[in-house]
Amino acid sequence: MDDEARVELKKKIIAEIEVQKHLIQSFTITSKPVAPDNAIGRLTRMEAISSQGISEASLNSSRTKLVKLEKALSKIDLPEFGICLHCSAPIPQGRIMLMPENVLCVSCAEKK
Repeated sequence: MDDEARVELKKKIIAEIEVQKHLIQSFTITSKPVAPDNAIGRLTRMEAISSQGISEASLNSSRTKLVKLEKALSKIDLPEFGICLHCSAPIPQGRIMLMPENVLCVSCAEKK
């Protein structure tokens, strides 16, 4: 990966980190427990509980992705960045640009 691509990738990772932080704030609000004393109908309450569960799953997913993105950002200048952890083959630049948090090439990711 050349220097220009690295700079572009850093910008992309930083922007994606900001998106994930915003999503985490949003999902934190929407994943709060539904109070049992709310005077809403039974179906509406069930929908609210279901929505809360979806928000919790999304919150966990965003937190995980944020950690991976921050780790990728911290390692982007290392020579081994962009090298598959399993087979040591270079990860295609297109894959890195789409999902910079990935540490596996397509072939190894498919096997896993």
